[in-house]
Amino acid sequence: MFSHSALDNYRLLGRSGIRVSPLALGTMTFGSDWGWGTDDAGARQIFNAYVEAGGNFIDTAVNYTNGASERILGQLMKGRRDRLVISTKYTMARDPGDPNSGGNHRLNLMRSVETSLSQLDTDRIELLYLHAWDFTTSAEEVMRGLDDLVRSGKVLYLGICNTPAWKVVQLQALSELRGWSPLVALQIEYSLVERTVEHELLPMAQEMGLGVIPWSPLGGGILTGKYGRNDLSPSNEAGVASQRKGVISSSGHLTERSLQIASVVVDIAEEIGATPSQVALAWTLRNPAVVAPIIGARTLRQAEDNLKALSIELAESHIARLDHASAPEPIFPSRFVATPMVQQLIFGGANVQDRAY
Repeated sequence: MFSHSALDNYRLLGRSGIRVSPLALGTMTFGSDWGWGTDDAGARQIFNAYVEAGGNFIDTAVNYTNGASERILGQLMKGRRDRLVISTKYTMARDPGDPNSGGNHRLNLMRSVETSLSQLDTDRIELLYLHAWDFTTSAEEVMRGLDDLVRSGKVLYLGICNTPAWKVVQLQALSELRGWSPLVALQIEYSLVERTVEHELLPMAQEMGLGVIPWSPLGGGILTGKYGRNDLSPSNEAGVASQRKGVISSSGHLTERSLQIASVVVDIAEEIGATPSQVALAWTLRNPAVVAPIIGARTLRQAEDNLKALSIELAESHIARLDHASAPEPIFPSRFVATPMVQQLIFGGANVQDRAY
């Protein structure tokens, strides 16, 4: 059994041959341009702690903190560039007045990659994600543009985020049909408070050979136990991007149910002598489709706490409690197929062992 006890116990990214750490360092908190990030000195502390512990998988995006995230990262990785796997993303608009400064189309793709290369001060991007599906650009335009970038050497591997499973399958099938570079990674929200991706996206990733990189594995901080019922007041519902709590509140996750899930996480953390963050991360790491959850610390203390999740062992009783507290409601068609009547019709009353993946 592969161990996740340290950052230098590397994993393969999907069906690619590239090796990455079992926790990725998220850098959306690098830079204070959005009102709640860390300054250059704090970013350096976090980055150094991660890399010196053996970490090699860094996550950013062209628009994070208005480009400050990539610029700070570009300075931090000097002298150790070749041992790092840098992932960044394109899609989000950088100039609200320009309709072509956002989207999945070739124009924004090429401009974004050139901007990222400049901000990172590098000649290549190991992993480029499409950040979110825009529902306007054709699959052919997207995959041909991404393949051109791989052939140019400016991008080495491709990934996708925040896109419906049916569209990811279409893109992957198109790449195989045309002989274009395939997707190797899927970045999606996944945590104890966001498990609906288990219905379609996680099984799809396993079938299509995509390594899953969960973002917000701590549910935006809810699973750390720092929020309570007083935070459910109506004044927090709208949220504002300049305040971290407002961002979480506007995501829809700051609910009574999420707080109940968090309370179970806190209880288990107390029982095993860990922190709630470590328990939540350890649970996410158990999923066989998951390659590396993204940790997005704002302080060195938070980063060091998160990294210790790799040594946490959850008992089956703990896992059962967490699964029960957070189980998503079944959806069609799995809800329908799982009914006794349909199971009888499909299998005729015989016991059939499920396929092992």
